[in-house]
Amino acid sequence: MSLSLGTRLGPYEIIALLGQGGMGEVYRARDPRLGRDVAIKVLHSAVTLDRDRRHRFEQEARAAGGLNHPNIVAVFDIGSEDGAMYVVQELLEGETLRDRLGTAPLPLRKALDFAVQAARGLAAAHAKGIVHRDLKPENLFLTKDGRLKILDFGLAKLTTRAASEEATSAPTEVMSTEPGMVVGTIGYMSPEQVRGREVDHRSDLFSLGAILFEMLTGRRAFQGPSPADTMSAILREEPADVSSFNPNLPAGLERIVRHALEKNPEERFHSAQDFAFDLESLAGPSSGAQPARPTRAPARRKLLLAAGIAAAALVAGVFLGRTFFSRGGADLAAYHFTVLASEQSVKFWPAWSPDGKAVAYAAEIDGVL
Repeated sequence: MSLSLGTRLGPYEIIALLGQGGMGEVYRARDPRLGRDVAIKVLHSAVTLDRDRRHRFEQEARAAGGLNHPNIVAVFDIGSEDGAMYVVQELLEGETLRDRLGTAPLPLRKALDFAVQAARGLAAAHAKGIVHRDLKPENLFLTKDGRLKILDFGLAKLTTRAASEEATSAPTEVMSTEPGMVVGTIGYMSPEQVRGREVDHRSDLFSLGAILFEMLTGRRAFQGPSPADTMSAILREEPADVSSFNPNLPAGLERIVRHALEKNPEERFHSAQDFAFDLESLAGPSSGAQPARPTRAPARRKLLLAAGIAAAALVAGVFLGRTFFSRGGADLAAYHFTVLASEQSVKFWPAWSPDGKAVAYAAEIDGVL
């Protein structure tokens, strides 16, 4: 279904055709109610004419619309007009990761930053039970301000192979198999996808690992002379070492990539959050990435740390002194230690009960409980 300039689709006014993809045409449109421009994806008739697919689309679009994360494209609305189904999304300015990649690797800082952002978006979706199923550079959008946005969450399984081949060099494949349906893009599919098995969030992590490999090397992790050869490589072959393409990559990056690309999903990262955390730890504070996990340790952990440092101080003989406290007739000492090797000051002092008796000691490390 092709729409001309000025056509109305529900309340939206079509402004221009932005492109064509595996699921249909994408248009720039104006929402006069809110005075903003949006992107509208109009689905192919192969989807809209199939009752089961229409139902699945509505379910998946509602689920995707419930995701609110800076690294996931926002879904505003779904609707139908004259038999055409459409989904309304935020309008993005920029380019896809595929456009940015070309055939050359990205700078290390950029590759790590994009991978961390993608992992964060995946973590938010996985937390709500939504798996992408078709993560690839074409579905990762880079905005002009450097933000990465994941496109088409939960919608990939509706795509038909015939429609996909019209518009992209990395078409989504949908093939019937005995145990189930193979849905994904050859070269980025997980082994369980290739086998037509049920997939979970760890399949997305494999795909992200393949994308990270490509960002670092400028080459695909798995690519053969034919689709069958590529799928066979995913099942049986290990990708080349990323360090073989760039020996200056930091130590530990090879382990992260291989961990994501494990054939057995049980041996991969357990979550996208873990993936992001490892990448952030490797990038260091200069990357500007925010930690994926809280950095403040619980009080119990800090207390144990204080006790450990104090014990080390006693063993090392670096006890510096004590100060006596008097309360309720009891003289008790607050001990001060300094562990010279770490230059951390540890202080123990009495905690008082209502009747004036000391019942416990609290600990402080450099002024932080």
